Amino acid sequence: MEKIQLFVPTYHIQECLDEIKECLEIGWTGLGFKTIRFEEEWVKYTGLPHAHFLNSNTAGLHLAIKLFKEERNWKAGDEIITTPISFVSSNHVILYESLSPVFADIDDTLCLDPVSIEKNITEKTRAVLYVGMGGNPGRLEQVMEICKNHGLILILDAAHMAGSKINGQHVGQGIDCVVFSFQAVKNLPTADAGMICFDRSDMDKSVRKWSWMGIDKDTFARMSNVGGTYSWYYDVPHLGFKYHGNSIMASIGLVQLKYLEAGNERRRQVCALYEERLSSEKRIQFIEQSGNIISSRHLFQIRVPQTERDKLMAYLNSKNIFPGVHYRINTDYKMYGYGQNTCIKAEQASLELISLPLHLRLTDEQVNYVSDQILEYFRKLS
Repeated sequence: MEKIQLFVPTYHIQECLDEIKECLEIGWTGLGFKTIRFEEEWVKYTGLPHAHFLNSNTAGLHLAIKLFKEERNWKAGDEIITTPISFVSSNHVILYESLSPVFADIDDTLCLDPVSIEKNITEKTRAVLYVGMGGNPGRLEQVMEICKNHGLILILDAAHMAGSKINGQHVGQGIDCVVFSFQAVKNLPTADAGMICFDRSDMDKSVRKWSWMGIDKDTFARMSNVGGTYSWYYDVPHLGFKYHGNSIMASIGLVQLKYLEAGNERRRQVCALYEERLSSEKRIQFIEQSGNIISSRHLFQIRVPQTERDKLMAYLNSKNIFPGVHYRINTDYKMYGYGQNTCIKAEQASLELISLPLHLRLTDEQVNYVSDQILEYFRKLS
C-alpha cells in the first residue's frame, strides 16, 4: 500500500489557473479585484452579513481581538476565556494584545464546555474565543446564550468550519466575529488565506483599514476612482497591519468554493465508513456530534487508551499510514503552563486523540486498509 497521509489537498487546477490568469493579464494580483469577488461569494454562500479576505486565520483572530479591545477599552491583563485544545495561534493572538488567556475545559465534542465557561467568568472577563474543533460546532448555541447574558464578546475560530451548519444555517449567524481559514490543508484550500466576518457593518469597515496598514483607502479603491480625488491623498488613522489577502489566493478560493459542498459530503462519507468499520472495537471512542448540526468534518478523530496512543501511531507508520494529533494541550507549553491541571478533560483527551487520514483523494479501499490495521493492532493486544 502506498503512503496514506493525514492531509492531501485537492485543487481544481485548470480552473484555478484560468482565474489566476485574469489577474496576470490585467496586472492586478494584490488587494481588490478577485478579493472583492471572493468576499461577495462568501457572503452569498454563508449568509453572514460581512466578509473581509485576509492572508490567514491567525491575522483575522488578531484583528478581531485588536478591534474589540480598541472599541471597548480593554486593559492589559483583561481576560478572554479560551480552549487549551487548539493550534497555538488561537491563544497566541490573545497574548499579542497583552490580554490573559483563561483556559476552560472541553466536553465530549472537544469544544468548550458551557458549564466550564461559566465557572471561569470573572469581573475581568471580556470575551470568549470558541474553537469549532474539526468542524464540530459542539454546544455553540449555549455558549452564545452565556455570552449574551454576561455581556461578553464571542469570537468563533472557525478555521475547521467552512461548510458547517446548525439547524440548516451556516455557522456564525448572530456571532460578534467569525474567522475562517483557507490554509492549504483546510476544506477550502488555497495556499494560505482567511476570512473575517463581523456581525456589524462598522466593524467590517474598520477592519479593512486595520488590515492594510491603517490606511483609510485601499489601492484598488483609489485606482478605481477615476475622475475623483487624487489617489495619493489618503490618511493613516491607525497603526495597522499588512494582513490583507491578495487576488491570487482569492482566485483559487473562488474556484474551490464551488466544490466545497460536494467535498464536505465526501468527507462525511469517509467518516461514516471509518465509524462503520471501527465501531466493533470497544477501546475506540468516537467524538460526539450533536443532532442538529452538519459538520464540515475537517478532522476524523478517535480516542484510544493513552497507554496505546503513541504505540498505535508508530504501528500505523510502519504500515505506511501517517495520522496526526489535534492537538497537544497548550498548557504543556511553557508560556501557558499556568493552566496545567485546570482542564482535566482536555488533558486526558490530549493523551488519547488520533486524527486519522481524511482528504478527498482518499479511497474507500484506503479507508478500509487504515481501519483493518487499527483493528489488527488491538486484536494483537487481546
